[in-house]
Amino acid sequence: MKLSARNVLKGKIKNIKRGPISSLVVLEIAPKVQIVSTITAESTAALKLKKGRTAYAVIKASSVMVGVDE
Repeated sequence: MKLSARNVLKGKIKNIKRGPISSLVVLEIAPKVQIVSTITAESTAALKLKKGRTAYAVIKASSVMVGVDE
């Protein structure tokens, strides 16, 4: 796999919550460190995602926002 994105994080799928339109995919990239992504149900099926399978979080963004509680 070759990508232009520089932020590619390898992990294992911990959970998938499937819906009719989209799926919520939880990817553990380090012990107790998880990334959650919402993808289409069609992509979930096409990628054959299942719990325990190795997958990659690919992040390409022009900015990262930071917030705090007041």
